[in-house]
Amino acid sequence: MKNTIMISVISVVLIFYSCNSDKKKVSTELQNETISDTLTKHLRVFNKDLPTIGLLMYNGVLQSEVVATSDVFAKLTEDGKQLFNVITIAETENPIVTEEGMKFVPDYTFDNCPKLEVLFVPSAYDMYAQVHNAKIIEFIKEKNKETKYTVSNCAGAQLIGQSSIADGHKIVTWIGGGTQLQKDYPNLKVQNDSLVTYVEDGKFLSSNGNLASYISALELLEKMTTVAHRKFVESYLYLDQLKSWKKE
Repeated sequence: MKNTIMISVISVVLIFYSCNSDKKKVSTELQNETISDTLTKHLRVFNKDLPTIGLLMYNGVLQSEVVATSDVFAKLTEDGKQLFNVITIAETENPIVTEEGMKFVPDYTFDNCPKLEVLFVPSAYDMYAQVHNAKIIEFIKEKNKETKYTVSNCAGAQLIGQSSIADGHKIVTWIGGGTQLQKDYPNLKVQNDSLVTYVEDGKFLSSNGNLASYISALELLEKMTTVAHRKFVESYLYLDQLKSWKKE
């Protein structure tokens, strides 16, 4: 009798454990599936048939100048189509620490970067290390041979000057930095940065930095797509709200 009772108790315990294990397994599977679906939903698959926009990064980079370009070019069309590959590139695979302290993990390095349609060259508050980094300068030179457009924001103009790729072309830099830029790189046609925000000269585009980086990105977006798509992206970014900011 005792044996029968013991067997019954053990059976109930095993059934209960099995049920709970199954529930935990199902719960874990659902959780993993949810995480996977959320990640997949926001991934942009690299499409070799689309033009690729490359965002150069390095330690100390101003994150707004990286985010601005990705913000503009990564937006889908109004009917949900992807128009560009938007990738980040750095010298190594190590995470980049921005001026503001955020860590960005680059998609590619100088060694495995795919062919670029556009290269965006951002800035830092202190450009000494970047200007004297031969690998960065060589990367810009080599990529400029294949790009349709090469863009600099803010003090990124110093890297353009150091690479000599835009000698004889107009360029603008950060507000207050033009005089020194002209002295350092006399072959550039440096524009008055207190009056000029954005410059186009052939394949070379440039702008003041930080949020002004949206200007160069949007202007180039319009050149590469349509006025209608630019307006759609601007509305998506709520730029009108920034232009007519009201406080109650």
